[in-house]
Amino acid sequence: MPTVDIVVQTELSRSIRSRQVESLFDVPAQEKCRLEFKFDLPIEDRPWCVGAIIGPSGSGKSTVLKEVFGGEKEIQWSGKSVIDDFPSSVPINDIADICQAVGFNTIPAWLRPYHVLSNGERFRVELARRMLETDPVIVDEFTSVVDRQVAKIGSHAFQKYIRRGNKTAVVASCHYDIIDWLQPDWVLDTASWEFSWRSLRRRPELIFEILRVGHKEWSRFAPFHYMSADLNKSAKCFVATVNDIPAAFAGVLYRPHPKAGNVYGVSRLVTLPDFQGLGLAMILLEKIGDPAKIEETLRAQIQTDLEAKYAKKRGKYLKGAQGDAQIDTDVTKMGMQTSTAN
Repeated sequence: MPTVDIVVQTELSRSIRSRQVESLFDVPAQEKCRLEFKFDLPIEDRPWCVGAIIGPSGSGKSTVLKEVFGGEKEIQWSGKSVIDDFPSSVPINDIADICQAVGFNTIPAWLRPYHVLSNGERFRVELARRMLETDPVIVDEFTSVVDRQVAKIGSHAFQKYIRRGNKTAVVASCHYDIIDWLQPDWVLDTASWEFSWRSLRRRPELIFEILRVGHKEWSRFAPFHYMSADLNKSAKCFVATVNDIPAAFAGVLYRPHPKAGNVYGVSRLVTLPDFQGLGLAMILLEKIGDPAKIEETLRAQIQTDLEAKYAKKRGKYLKGAQGDAQIDTDVTKMGMQTSTAN
């Protein structure tokens, strides 16, 4: 079994303050500091896509990431919008695809400079650039600066893209709660220096609930929609909650048709930033798409591995009481563009 032996050595300060600290806390005087990390890392024994180095702060994660995998590439942000910071050689469609893949779906945020983004938005757009510009993708302090809900969903979106693109990634984190969402093929725990292979497992479950709500709920979601904040007062409004937390919104308008009476169009469809990357908006669209259920409160238990197929389906047929209504979804804009009936 391959064994890694890393030795880090550095000279220590002998300043007056350093000696005062040694005296104050009874620290033995030393000329040099020497740290050694020795562990098994059999990552060449089988194919893998995602690896995770997990452990408490100061346990050697960053050192392993640097010495074994080359360390994390520094990302520069200087543009007037984060879109401008992506390589000029990359087509805008590819940039849009990667941003959406990691759940950075708030289009207005694409046009803002990096320094005004929230921690969650920074985390996602940094992932987008690393996945686009580097291979293998190396990320230190993975999810350390974001809310744990964002961390879990972001981990899921990250690993899904890596696997689909047949890339490899290694992350280092002090948070064990991301493991079930990141689904790494192997884990090196620096608390015990134990290495273990993992198989893909069932993701943690989320309770997804769709509620009919009043028009005023739109104000919670309006700032994150790519179009204007206006929503027709006659719209039927629905909110999808995840574990009782509002996550996605759909505003549905009746569309008059000379033959069918059950044609509806989605005027507004948006997911809050903390929940982007799970495909919730498309699930919401499908659940409310049945006119027979449009007045009901629906409840369903879903898994987090929601596929992009919901967004890619065009011309999907939805059953209605007066025939089959067809909707045509513009995936790029994440909103209903046209409605026709057979």
